[in-house]
Amino acid sequence: MAAIADYALLADCHGAALVSRAGSIDWCCVPRFDTGAMFARLLDPGAGACELEVEGGGPDGRRYLDGTLVLETTLRGEAGEARLLDLMPFEDPLEPAREHRALLRVVEGVRGAITVRFRVAPRFDYGEVTPWLRHHGRGVYSAIGGDDGLLCSCDPGLEVESDGVLTASATIRGGERMRLLLAFRRPEELDGAAFSPPDPERLDAALAETVALWREWTAGSRPCAVDERGVRRSAIVLKALTYAPTGAMVAAPTTSLPETLAGGEGRTWDYRYSWIRDAALAAHCLTELGHDTEANGFRRFIERSAAGRAEDLRVCYGVAGERRLEESELPRLEGYRGAGPVRIGNAAGPQLQLDAYGHLLEQSATWTRLGHPPDDDYWRFILDLVEAAAERWREPDRGIWEWRGEPRHFVHSKVLCWVALDRGLALAEESLRRAPVRRWRATREEIREAVLSEGFDAERGTFVQAFGSTDLDAAVLRIPAYGFLPYDDERMISTADTIREALGERGLVRRYDADDGMPPEGAFLACTFWLAECLAGQSRLEEAREVFDAALACATDLGLYSEEAEPSGEPLGNFPQALTHLAHIEAALRLEQHQ
Repeated sequence: MAAIADYALLADCHGAALVSRAGSIDWCCVPRFDTGAMFARLLDPGAGACELEVEGGGPDGRRYLDGTLVLETTLRGEAGEARLLDLMPFEDPLEPAREHRALLRVVEGVRGAITVRFRVAPRFDYGEVTPWLRHHGRGVYSAIGGDDGLLCSCDPGLEVESDGVLTASATIRGGERMRLLLAFRRPEELDGAAFSPPDPERLDAALAETVALWREWTAGSRPCAVDERGVRRSAIVLKALTYAPTGAMVAAPTTSLPETLAGGEGRTWDYRYSWIRDAALAAHCLTELGHDTEANGFRRFIERSAAGRAEDLRVCYGVAGERRLEESELPRLEGYRGAGPVRIGNAAGPQLQLDAYGHLLEQSATWTRLGHPPDDDYWRFILDLVEAAAERWREPDRGIWEWRGEPRHFVHSKVLCWVALDRGLALAEESLRRAPVRRWRATREEIREAVLSEGFDAERGTFVQAFGSTDLDAAVLRIPAYGFLPYDDERMISTADTIREALGERGLVRRYDADDGMPPEGAFLACTFWLAECLAGQSRLEEAREVFDAALACATDLGLYSEEAEPSGEPLGNFPQALTHLAHIEAALRLEQHQ
């Protein structure tokens, strides 16, 4: 099984796929990020893939076309060279007006002659269903199983190799193209229907249009003087993980990629949903880069999903706003490199995570500063959020890391409750709205005093994970980013030093040192970028750059980041991870500000 670093992301703001360095699509969820995978070899050798073979050779180098999420892989054979272009078109090449999704693979000859073979083995519902193949004439097949279906076509025509497996091969010369299209369809749309092979010109147009649309979006990003190419790539990833119909943003396009390979089970989660925290932070980053449409889309998504009431707010949602994301295990799948269990759904949804209030108020404040004050309906939602933070801040919660043990009084959560009160007061003043400002100010000050007295270990000179605890937590590095204290406050300088020394490992940073009852995990890349951001805010630019570069070294050759990393830099966890990419952008912007 390929290393996580060997995978490239394809996405169309609806679903996603991962392509290995060898040219095999080993993961694909369409038509949505959170639907059952039709290729899941990433999690089990027998769970389906779309493979590529080159006679007398193979792939030799890859890159994304500049400013896009279209992957170009160089193919070399005994007597020639070609390039493979992999993409998920923004529109269905066969029926652009419909909400179908597709994978398109185009092999283009560069010189000489090269023989290429595709092997398509879909296994619907995470490998559980071997599809029924039906021939529609002229080399076009459908694959049907359960509530899933694919329309499969290739220029030279497809043939049945074995049960549930299609193949196509061709010898391609310079300037020639071979096109494989896998278009998602509902089974009832395929049953008994007649299909002709798609027009090659239409498939070529879909490729050109997708490249153009990605580049048009990327051109709207303001440049960043620090790691400009990397920041652009991180922005593209965040955009790719946005579900266009609703504005939701998934935390990652995968499930159950382990956070440790050191033995033991348990650190395997499903991240194909929209977390308030991750998506609000990502929307803020995109706003900083000039993409405020995404921020507004997510703001409206949350308001709709919560039904406009704080008490109905959940930690995470399905991409269409679904609230019930029951967590279950798929014991049939062995897991990535044998690490299990494989999970679908996420039990964090109903947890109490008090930081959600602060993230939503921060986003609302940003949107107002952009010239969009809240209307009457949204102001009522804001009032409800601030009141919830004011009433509940004294409660223990599960915190930013979704603690599955007993709830604790997490310092980060208390600070975000302070943010909710602080931004609510600012919004009331800026929008000339009525609010109980005297009571809000008193509560804001009460939270502040509690954090400074109960959340700071004066003996060690550091903020801690939770009230009454000596455990460290890198999440407190975010305190100045929220305006709770200045970056150069002595307590923050000391906290940054303590966390770097106690949680640092070969330049990277672990997220906490508390015993959570689970196997040890790798370094947390977002926390490493947070440390760099904090050091930059303290004008410790040489140290900040050193930490920033350590995190940059964990990017793959395509500029993608996982959630965590081994000390060697090997990626761990679901991939690519939105939280890491947004932390990368924030750290780069902070370094740019202070350089």
